[in-house]
Amino acid sequence: MKIAVTAASGQLGHAIVKATIALIGRDNVIGIARTPSKASDLGVEVRQGSYDDPAEMRRALAGVDSVLLVSGMDTPDKRILQHRNVIEAAKQAGVKKIVYTSVQGPETGTAFSPIVQSNRQTEADVKASGLAWVIGRNGIYIEPDVEYLDQYKSRGEITNCAGDAQCGYTTRAELAFAYARLLTRPDHDGQTVNLNGTPITQTQLVDFLNRAFGTQLAYRAMSSADYVADRTAELGPFLGAIIAGIYEGIHQGAYDTPGDFEAIAGRPHQSWADYFRTLNT
Repeated sequence: MKIAVTAASGQLGHAIVKATIALIGRDNVIGIARTPSKASDLGVEVRQGSYDDPAEMRRALAGVDSVLLVSGMDTPDKRILQHRNVIEAAKQAGVKKIVYTSVQGPETGTAFSPIVQSNRQTEADVKASGLAWVIGRNGIYIEPDVEYLDQYKSRGEITNCAGDAQCGYTTRAELAFAYARLLTRPDHDGQTVNLNGTPITQTQLVDFLNRAFGTQLAYRAMSSADYVADRTAELGPFLGAIIAGIYEGIHQGAYDTPGDFEAIAGRPHQSWADYFRTLNT
């Protein structure tokens, strides 16, 4: 079995390559990256492949049995076409199975919804490809909250518009393990699955951060309009609106799902107490 992982130089793709190596060995895994040198530390064959270049992607997928398509980072309209390039290249190269990293989230009503809609279109394209397929809908990464800790400390609080709604966060490491299983096992072929841990509130998140890092942060809920203005001032109108849209979705309950992680991974998702405990060990 030859398995290829696209966007192997990115954080999620990189983690999935490593998790797949652990299951089936280094010789059976191929990384695909727009700039292969950026993934040279993986210790596997890394082929050049850009979502914008169908012929290059077809060459990168030669001899591959299953491919993981990591969702692109471009604007929604461009991403749909880029993903179609990969799907078509996979078909032409004789790939038998495609696994797609999609997202959870509200399909209407927030600034993040156009991105969710573009992922849903790719989901439909994957299902119509004629290949065996699995679609994973990722929960929200929890790592950015850890990476933002210094900023939170400077403010003394975490503020957003999620309110007291719960969010099914996840980590790249747990997603990587789940996707490696989906790539190497047929159990969930033809299924769309939610990949996230136990949903928690923002107040619970703050409590975990405080215990892990000895901080004294508080959570303060903001209105959606105020949070859009806050994020736009720091990140600009495009990214600011997207981030605000994610938290609007949390407020709407779009990420409050028990998830399918245990069924996929064969074990429970890492608990948040265990995750935060590892950050200082």
